[in-house]
Amino acid sequence: MQIQDLPYPDPGVPDARSGPRFLWWLWRNQLGGQVKSLAWGLLHFVSVSALPFCVGLAVQAVVDRSGRHLALTGGLMALCGAGIAVGDTFLHRAAITNWITAAARVQQLLARKAALLGSALTRRVAAGEVVAVSTGDVEKIGWFVEAVSRFTAAALTVVVVCVALLVYQPALGVLLAVGLPVVALAVLPLLPRATRRADVQRDKAGRATELASDTVAGLRVLRGIGGEELFLDRYRSASQEVRRAAVRSARMWALIAAIQVLLPGVLLITIVWHGVHLARDGRITVGELVTAYSSVMILAYPLRHFEEIAMAYSFSRPSAKRAARVLSLDRTTDAGGSREAETPSGDLYDPGTGLLAPTGRLTAVVCGDPDAAGRLAERLGGHPAEPGPSVLLGGVPLDELPLDCARTAVLVQDKDPVLLSGSLRELLDVPASGAVRAEEALAAAQCGDVLEALVQGSLDAADPMDARITERGRSLSGGQRQRLALARSLITDPEVLVLDEPTSAVDSHTEARIAEGVRQLRTDRTTVVFTSSPLLLDRADRVVLVHDGEVAAVGAHRELLHTEPRYRAVVTRESEEGAPVPALPADKRTALRGGLEANEAAALRGALEEIEESA
Repeated sequence: MQIQDLPYPDPGVPDARSGPRFLWWLWRNQLGGQVKSLAWGLLHFVSVSALPFCVGLAVQAVVDRSGRHLALTGGLMALCGAGIAVGDTFLHRAAITNWITAAARVQQLLARKAALLGSALTRRVAAGEVVAVSTGDVEKIGWFVEAVSRFTAAALTVVVVCVALLVYQPALGVLLAVGLPVVALAVLPLLPRATRRADVQRDKAGRATELASDTVAGLRVLRGIGGEELFLDRYRSASQEVRRAAVRSARMWALIAAIQVLLPGVLLITIVWHGVHLARDGRITVGELVTAYSSVMILAYPLRHFEEIAMAYSFSRPSAKRAARVLSLDRTTDAGGSREAETPSGDLYDPGTGLLAPTGRLTAVVCGDPDAAGRLAERLGGHPAEPGPSVLLGGVPLDELPLDCARTAVLVQDKDPVLLSGSLRELLDVPASGAVRAEEALAAAQCGDVLEALVQGSLDAADPMDARITERGRSLSGGQRQRLALARSLITDPEVLVLDEPTSAVDSHTEARIAEGVRQLRTDRTTVVFTSSPLLLDRADRVVLVHDGEVAAVGAHRELLHTEPRYRAVVTRESEEGAPVPALPADKRTALRGGLEANEAAALRGALEEIEESA
């Protein structure tokens, strides 16, 4: 796999049982690139390590006054130089390719898993952890995967040099063969402690990233309750913990680096001292002494890769562990389904609650618990995150259909839809039946003022469809984002459209027009709306009250207002007995409102603190 061939047609099925198993799976799945890197690495390292022998031969040729041997040695040195240049160039190319392709494979796996799990992902893994895995952790995993082949080439080169020196000059070769393993393995006792410190640093950095991500996501709420400084102080504290952990980790790695500089120096001094005595006694020549000295000096280069592989593994192991944890998550139902791929039609029925949405009708669902409403909306789309009975569409269980078929048949828009950055044309370029044009969907969602705002905010876009939308639509108000998301859902024109609180952030006048527009555009199409808005409920063909996880009442909006106290309590905010909340004097209302606002702010602060501590 080359960089230009990315992305992978199929990134494969990872071994996510543990971090080390995941790293081994990645290495094994790009074996061709690893072999190339190993081959070029051997050429480079062996060429570098051969230079001392050439230098020794050249010195001995000068001592012997042999021009022929000197010329031959010069040719060998030129050949080694060419090997160094070619090997280094292609080793770097192969290593970077392995790094990027491994990182790209992990990113594809994470993206595929996020698309497969949907909303279940952030319920089981903190959003900040997902961000940390898909950014910094991906690079560390790629670093280790590509470093393995370079380390292998360096280790084989060290063995080759030791064997060559044993053959060339046994008296010094034995000393090198005995001392080199000590030099290479001396840092092993320090690696567990260094790894633990690196793990602590990574964990603290992950928690700080989660805190920062959650803080940014809730910035508006924090500003509203005055909690911005509180969370800023907590992030400062978390970042200082990361700094202290990084310093402790860096001290250990500095000690390891110092040992890997000190011990080769000691070995070099020992070999030179012993070699000088051997040369003085006439047991070795000057050229052989220079060769042994140069070999030990050169070996410091491949030995550095022993330190790098230890660092790469210690940093990538917790990253791989987090990635494997995300990749090991799975849906409660089989995404492949057990039925043939088809797009069923007919009534939508949930056996769990008894909810029935007749085909071609607008059904409004009232649920007093917003979380329960969100779970029910997700279940109506098939393949929910939580186990339970399958929803039926035209008598066909959605959970038994392939996931893409279920998504084609039933589209669920949750209460917090996301707008991706790009132009409005790109935002609305979604898989659709083609029966609904963009202009019709935008008009039904009452996006006229949104289009004007986009044109005014774009300097070079005369056509609203070419206007740019910032990340997550942050430049738009909550109501404007909601209406654009609704227009995007209407364009798809699915067999069944499920909307969870689609107008909670718009004013009543706009809401009434949206209700009428959706009703007209979705004529003869099945639409389910989760809402407690009287304006939407009044325009529904059928209203269903879900209470305590089951259907409690079915009828028209006005009928249920008069006959069902629980429905009236949710829609009109009255008591269940039907009596409205008694009015208070103006001074008491002001005092009560102030106390409630203070209590609400305190409760929100406490909740945010708990979220931060758990993150």
